[in-house]
Amino acid sequence: MPKNDRSPHLSRRLFLIASSSLGLAACGSLDKLVGPPDAPQMYALRPTPPAAQPGAKVDWALSIAKPDAADNLDSTRIALSRGNTQFDFYANAVWPDHVTDLVQTALLAGFEASGRIDSVSREEDTLRSDYTLLTDLRDFEARYATPDGVPTIAVTIVAHIAEAHSRKIVASLTASFNEPASANSVDAAVQAFDVGLSKAIAQIVLWALALPPPASLRATAESDQPASVAARPLRQTPPKGPGANEIPVPGSASPPAP
Repeated sequence: MPKNDRSPHLSRRLFLIASSSLGLAACGSLDKLVGPPDAPQMYALRPTPPAAQPGAKVDWALSIAKPDAADNLDSTRIALSRGNTQFDFYANAVWPDHVTDLVQTALLAGFEASGRIDSVSREEDTLRSDYTLLTDLRDFEARYATPDGVPTIAVTIVAHIAEAHSRKIVASLTASFNEPASANSVDAAVQAFDVGLSKAIAQIVLWALALPPPASLRATAESDQPASVAARPLRQTPPKGPGANEIPVPGSASPPAP
């Protein structure tokens, strides 16, 4: 009968549906299969700003350029290295912004926290400045000596101070620190990144604020000073008394004094 003829097809269809359901249950939900991957965990980079420094404020303005860095470091991913040849990143872990932007912000906060400079800004803000801080981020990764060991965080920043108008470099410094993490975990590594970067920024801020004003600013200050008294022409005092301005005639006697 027709009903009996359809029963094998119906049974086969139910079997396929049941098999598909079991396959989805084994692999996870449908959302996990066709949806976007899980978002990586974001870690904040929060170096401690240096303490306020004693001393007078500098009378020059500073702009901070965005640091230079290799492509493998200028990323939102948290870098690590194994030995001297392997470079990689922590899985599912990112910074909230590119490393160079985070370091520039940390440098700006460090100078502001020093309390010894009133005018400091990012170079892209195009504000007036006398000096420009140029930096090169050479190292910013977690280094593993052994695969399952505790990493050491390497932070190296090469800093140059240049005159803002001539771009002439007047001073250079390399701030390099190796900070051991407390455990083999991303959280412990991030904490060591904070400490290493804090030390590097404190060294750069202390060094830069000890520099004298640029030559252009010193020349301007000297030209604004009044001329010295010795350089002024002497003013002759006219003689006093009657006949003081008269020219005597040769051979004539001078009139007697009254």
